[in-house]
Amino acid sequence: MRQRIQYTYITYLLLFFASLSAWAQNEEKIIFTNVRLLDLNSGSLTSPRNVLIEEGKIKNIFSGTENPGEAKIIDGSGRTLMPGLIDVHVHMAFGALTMREMMSPMLSEGVIMEKVGGNAERMLMRGFTSVRDAGGPIFPLKMGIDAGKLTGPRIWPSGATISQTAGHGDFRTPDEKSRRFFGEPSRAERFNATFIADGRDEVLTATRENLRFGASQIKLMAGGGTSSAYDPVDVTQYTFDEMRAAVEAAEDWGTYVMVHAYTPRAVQRAIKAGVKCVEHGQMLDQKTLRLMKRKGVWLSTQNLVESTPDMDPQRVEKRKPVIEGQAQLWPMAKKMKLKIAWGTDFLFEPELNEQQNSYILRLQQWFSNAEILKMVTADNAELLQLSGLRSPYPGRLGVVEEGALADLILVDGNPLADLSLIANPAEKFVVIMKDGKIYKNLVE
Repeated sequence: MRQRIQYTYITYLLLFFASLSAWAQNEEKIIFTNVRLLDLNSGSLTSPRNVLIEEGKIKNIFSGTENPGEAKIIDGSGRTLMPGLIDVHVHMAFGALTMREMMSPMLSEGVIMEKVGGNAERMLMRGFTSVRDAGGPIFPLKMGIDAGKLTGPRIWPSGATISQTAGHGDFRTPDEKSRRFFGEPSRAERFNATFIADGRDEVLTATRENLRFGASQIKLMAGGGTSSAYDPVDVTQYTFDEMRAAVEAAEDWGTYVMVHAYTPRAVQRAIKAGVKCVEHGQMLDQKTLRLMKRKGVWLSTQNLVESTPDMDPQRVEKRKPVIEGQAQLWPMAKKMKLKIAWGTDFLFEPELNEQQNSYILRLQQWFSNAEILKMVTADNAELLQLSGLRSPYPGRLGVVEEGALADLILVDGNPLADLSLIANPAEKFVVIMKDGKIYKNLVE
């Protein structure tokens, strides 16, 4: 065990210094010429502009024929330059593996990294330059991407989910006994997927463990779920004191707690404890939404499909009230002008990842194209920055403005007029840039 811990620590150090080297090498100047910028404030495109990228940021936006010196030129030919897409509720590990693979005795850290690494690269090639991982074994993947050893989006990691016994993060099989009584951590805990923590002291330790490894925010399970075996969707999880312990520990590190919850009772307790973001919430009522509005709490939610062919029948049944509730949630939240963020939350069905972009189009029944594009860029970026000093990537995202980080997509067409362009990244995203580096270029 000691050798394994030392090896992991040395690996992390090597990846850290490699990431510093990768950042230092990102010095190429790039100019997008003759591009129309997506103006999220006005919901329109600008007149043709030129955009200078330098040291990973948007250095200058200008018209005319200014020459900033030697630079790589990308002729936009009147195409749309927009911010990279952002998904604030992904599970990079759980979304890349099936449940059968998760439960396989052959599962190893190497298998996980191979599956997850490939999924991360494909996600970036779909134009998602930033994501918030809502729980799971994420830190090695993030460090590999930051070091330039793997390709993928920027990741705001939560680390292992924190769950009570019999909570949404308790993925023990029937033969796995309680760690507290029998002394053995469960398989999911050994793979850094979850912490099963009961009582104030254990919740504090679990929260601090995630912060120690670099969590930018904390994910707590505050209510029942549809993908877990033991907890009905309607149950409330964690006492006020337990939840407050996580909030206090996160606030001491300058960041926040987000909670998995669907019901008014669970969400109201979480808000009272100081939680800043509610994940899901499809079963909420107007009273609870008004409380969220008054307290400035974010609603980070999804627009889920009813079921998929391979979905477990038990999960299909548990999801019914969630699916029914989302049709009311989205228009209520919009009318109340809540802080709304969007994510996908794909779990254990890797084939769904290829539909990540098309899920954005499902919002058209409630929002205009301009509102949707703002939500999946600038609004989601605002939520990411709630991590404060724990944000792993300081700087502005989600906008095409001078000084912002250069995470950009050159779109062949006008997504304000035709949002379906977003759902065809292979053909319509002709350039994909992250941190000022070009990962895809069909213009040349």
